[in-house]
Amino acid sequence: MSGQAADPTQGGYAIEAVDIVKNFGSLNVLRGVSIALRRGEVTAVVGDNGAGKSTFMKTLSGENIPDAGELRIGGRAVAFRSTQDAQRYGIETVYQDLALGPDLSIPANIFLGRELLQPGLRGRLGMIDRRRMLDESHAVLVELGVRIKSYRAATQSLSGGQRQGVAIARALKWARHAILLDEPTAALGARQRDMVYEAIRKSAARSLAVLLISHDLPQVLELADRIIVMRQGRAVANVLPAQVSVRDIVDIMLGAREAA
Repeated sequence: MSGQAADPTQGGYAIEAVDIVKNFGSLNVLRGVSIALRRGEVTAVVGDNGAGKSTFMKTLSGENIPDAGELRIGGRAVAFRSTQDAQRYGIETVYQDLALGPDLSIPANIFLGRELLQPGLRGRLGMIDRRRMLDESHAVLVELGVRIKSYRAATQSLSGGQRQGVAIARALKWARHAILLDEPTAALGARQRDMVYEAIRKSAARSLAVLLISHDLPQVLELADRIIVMRQGRAVANVLPAQVSVRDIVDIMLGAREAA
């Protein structure tokens, strides 16, 4: 078990962040962060408030442009100037607010901005293929284990866990390299959390890299394959859940101890 974040110069990673620096005026938020995300793994990034974890996630998602450092996708350097750039490279983000249209159906949300057109002349006239969108939405939600009675119902009628499942399904539908999740089970009940846990695991099983930002350390120990601890804008530890306890992680977060 290393006391430092994984060496992102090694191969086999979906995304590599190398020496990422991000400043907001005189505030140094990310101070040379190097984190690599492996395909098929759930990597949790934890830290106290202000540690830089959300800023790091927003850098991977294209929302923040780093001041220094390099992002690599499949070993190739890339430069994101927007969230659309990250999406074009197959990186999808599920934010806390989910960014779902409450009055839209499940297929309309999953295909929002990427609607499928009917074949032939109807497609050239801009007619949407709602049947195919419904079928593909159903397929991805079934794969994730998310159970919904009516796919045509407005998303606002779903439970919190179901809405989170729809947001993850949308990310899974379009991701090619990674899914980034910000506090995906906040304010959910135990049964709803279990549904979201299953969806996260199945996303990783699709050979995607999954980044999980969470304050729920017991959740992190249950879900993650690897835990990155951030403190004061740096990645200070890279640990395996089986080798640490909640107390160990808290001590590393607060600087009371270093990873062994």
